[in-house]
Amino acid sequence: MTAVMKRAGFTGSLQDLFVALRSDPKFKYPNTEAGRQLYLADARAAIAQTMAAAPRFFRRLPKAPLEVRAVETWRQETAAVAFYDQPAPDGSRPGIFYVNLADMTQVQKTQVEGIAHHEGAPGHHFQIARAQELTGVPKFRRFGYYGAYTEGWGLYSERLAKEMGAYRDPYSELGMLALQVWRACRLVLDTGMHAKRWSRDQAVAYFTQNAPLSARDVVKEVDRYINNPGQATSYMVGQQRISALRHKAETALGARFDIRDFHEVVLAHGALPLGVLAEQVDAWIGVA
Repeated sequence: MTAVMKRAGFTGSLQDLFVALRSDPKFKYPNTEAGRQLYLADARAAIAQTMAAAPRFFRRLPKAPLEVRAVETWRQETAAVAFYDQPAPDGSRPGIFYVNLADMTQVQKTQVEGIAHHEGAPGHHFQIARAQELTGVPKFRRFGYYGAYTEGWGLYSERLAKEMGAYRDPYSELGMLALQVWRACRLVLDTGMHAKRWSRDQAVAYFTQNAPLSARDVVKEVDRYINNPGQATSYMVGQQRISALRHKAETALGARFDIRDFHEVVLAHGALPLGVLAEQVDAWIGVA
């Protein structure tokens, strides 16, 4: 991350960077309807870029379309920062990447691309919509959910997007890396609160010091971890396992490794427990 900070010309510490990302006007959209539309346009452009590159990284793409929408006013107060709604199995509704734009002063420009790639393409849409389109398997394979697999894929996709040509400047890449730091902080926070008896105030203070989230989002996130113990750790645990399996395949196969085939093995069976996913990858390595 420090190397990217140097490329961006940022000379302060990591904590200085987090403060700048939260407060510097150049990293903000106007808190107006025009600012909201600009965010949506940037997110759609980021997704269009990875969609264009996707055939070089995936054997099959989901048939369902993907849309980017702002969270409706009636649920802005309780909605997450961003989330994905899966398409209807009958094709009557597309996959939808929702983003909460209630208060644009809390939104960071540098995170737009990373969030779009996690929630949309090549993240949740490529995994969840693709799983729904599987044939010849039970419904629990098409619609099942394993947190470490699903969120691990989303987090893996943020970095994969870099390989696909995403992140138009060093600050966009820093935004993606800051999102990764956020998920790493969850490992500490969840353990601190549920195993070490940290108070809510301790968790908020640690989060504020070590991640770039806005004050609003820090509080929302901490309350989420309090109410759903362990869930927030699934992102980084899953990403680390998927990345480790990819490294194992690259090492074993050498020149025969094809990223499209690896992603096909990961996505072609629906959501899986990580142990079963490892068995699928090992079996593929054995015959590739």
